[in-house]
Amino acid sequence: MEDGVLMARVLNRRDFLKVCGQSALVCSSLGALVDLLAPSPARALNLQKGYLGRKPSPFFTRLPGSNVRCELCPRLCEVSPGERGHCGVRENVDGRYYSLVYGNPCAVHVDPVEKKPFFHVLPASRSFSLATAGCNLNCKFCQNWEISQTRPDDTHNYQMPPEAVVQHAVENQCQSIASTYVEPTIFIEYMLDIGRLARQQGILKVMHSNGFVNPGPLDELCKVLDGACIDLKGFSEDFYRDLTGGSLAPVLDTLKGLKRRSVHTEIVNLVIPGKNDDTEQIRAMCRWIKSELGPEVPIHFTRFYPLYKLKSLPPTPVATLEQARRTALDEGLQFVYIGNVPGSAGEHTTCPKCGAMLIQRLGYHVELVNLKEGRCRQCGRVIPGIWKSPRPI
Repeated sequence: MEDGVLMARVLNRRDFLKVCGQSALVCSSLGALVDLLAPSPARALNLQKGYLGRKPSPFFTRLPGSNVRCELCPRLCEVSPGERGHCGVRENVDGRYYSLVYGNPCAVHVDPVEKKPFFHVLPASRSFSLATAGCNLNCKFCQNWEISQTRPDDTHNYQMPPEAVVQHAVENQCQSIASTYVEPTIFIEYMLDIGRLARQQGILKVMHSNGFVNPGPLDELCKVLDGACIDLKGFSEDFYRDLTGGSLAPVLDTLKGLKRRSVHTEIVNLVIPGKNDDTEQIRAMCRWIKSELGPEVPIHFTRFYPLYKLKSLPPTPVATLEQARRTALDEGLQFVYIGNVPGSAGEHTTCPKCGAMLIQRLGYHVELVNLKEGRCRQCGRVIPGIWKSPRPI
């Protein structure tokens, strides 16, 4: 450990499988950990303190006096020369706006795709996952606060241009590249270039996002994005204001935008005791999802563990998660999961038509039971998702 940041190491195949088989309760603090499988000279990645480069951003408007307005997220930060926006990773340099985290991730892993969590994207496959420092929200329950609530000046970062990201994904037999751990739209320029190169190699580009992004940048991102897992953190503006420092309406707009653009979408709702666990609020959320997005959108009700600024709260009772799942199913949602409770029946995927077990899960141990080419083997019902890789492994 150094300055609270995990140092890089190499994980061999046996250790990786062991990790995947273990029950994941909560993502660990990420720092600058690299879990890469295949030994190679290319693994000689050097950590350096502070950001390593910058790239002009197209997502801003010039204002009088060399000020700029960031157009990336709904905050619309107005930034003076030499200053940064709320996320801490975008800076006004003499009237031009720059990303300070392009090609400079501080967290790099090879993860099971189920960790994102994607349950309807290439089950049991590997996802090359990365993040930079920074975030555009300030969630009091953030599990990766060491990197999300800091600046790239203060993290240990890798120099990893998009070409190197795709190379590592190929070498480690990853069928997707995930932008995750912090809010990935803050490094959208990096994501866009990675996504374009990933398409050329037949690798999926996915993200786990808070959905707090403006429609214009989202449009650009959807051109290279195959899947999005969106945190719908609660279903009231009060919750978003008090616990995240953001707002709900833009997240709902993002979810509708992803549907319009036919990007595969899954939803995560971290259920926090006494904060967003009211059954009627969950019912209203599920009704909105069914009405605006459709009944087939997978939703994950995930167990909260006390972290960051909410350490005084207890973990979510399993009964609360089971009640949320029953509520969602009663409201007509067809694929409803429970997360961070290994062994729960809510981990499995079942056919909404005939009830057959399609995918069986225990933590990261995943077995395809009755799913074949995206259909239920028993009744032939089409199951929404991405079931075939553009790049066979």
